[in-house]
Amino acid sequence: MCYNNTVGITLAFRYTSEASCAFASVQHLVREVAAGWEFRMLHATTASFVFLCILIHMSRGMYNSSYSYLTTAWMSGLVLYLLTIATAFLGYVLPWGQMSFWGATVITNLLSPIPYLVPWLLGGYYVSDVTLKRFFVLHFILPFVGCILIVLHIFYLHLNGSSNPAGIDSALKVAFYPHMLMTDAKCLSYLIGLIFLQTAFGLIELSHPDNSIPVNRFVTPLHIVPEWYFLAYYAVLKVIPSKTGGLLVFMLSTCQ
Repeated sequence: MCYNNTVGITLAFRYTSEASCAFASVQHLVREVAAGWEFRMLHATTASFVFLCILIHMSRGMYNSSYSYLTTAWMSGLVLYLLTIATAFLGYVLPWGQMSFWGATVITNLLSPIPYLVPWLLGGYYVSDVTLKRFFVLHFILPFVGCILIVLHIFYLHLNGSSNPAGIDSALKVAFYPHMLMTDAKCLSYLIGLIFLQTAFGLIELSHPDNSIPVNRFVTPLHIVPEWYFLAYYAVLKVIPSKTGGLLVFMLSTCQ
């Protein structure tokens, strides 16, 4: 996440948070700036890998029942996950393509049961230039809040000790250096290699082609599809006809 924050700050120097210029600024970055396409693809690809690692990490925690005896670490991790979801959604809107605009419209409409949230978030009653500016500011700030939460999450983890598959509480612990450090470094090098492979060759299509089309408020895409890491929640919201019911099920499925 810290690596993606650094890449994002670099991209922010070239981004224009104006509805009339946002799409053009992204295209200029990709087509005209040296290595601009690489930075943009790195930012988007790393976001997908961050979610992949989070989901694997959460699956391991649920398998080991970490939530039952590492409550503070689990709750801080849950807040961090929700913050990551919000950050990713805000970033998805910034390119200001068709899918970005209509995705923002759909999701903010689903949040309408929460009083005062949508007008404050949008700066009005519909997605506009003010919305884009607010999303850009929030997308820039929230990752730094996330870094603070990561430190708290690690602090709570080391305060109580991490979980293990055997569920044995023993004083015979393995030192972090060199065994765990070398294992983590090896996994990190593999992950960075995969990120660069995906960035350079596009092994898996991660973004929707409609997001390469400038915003047209009068033409709705045939299929409004979010990023893969939002598909499960999007399916929940689509299945339940009630906005309030869908939002409640979404929150329960996230916080369970």
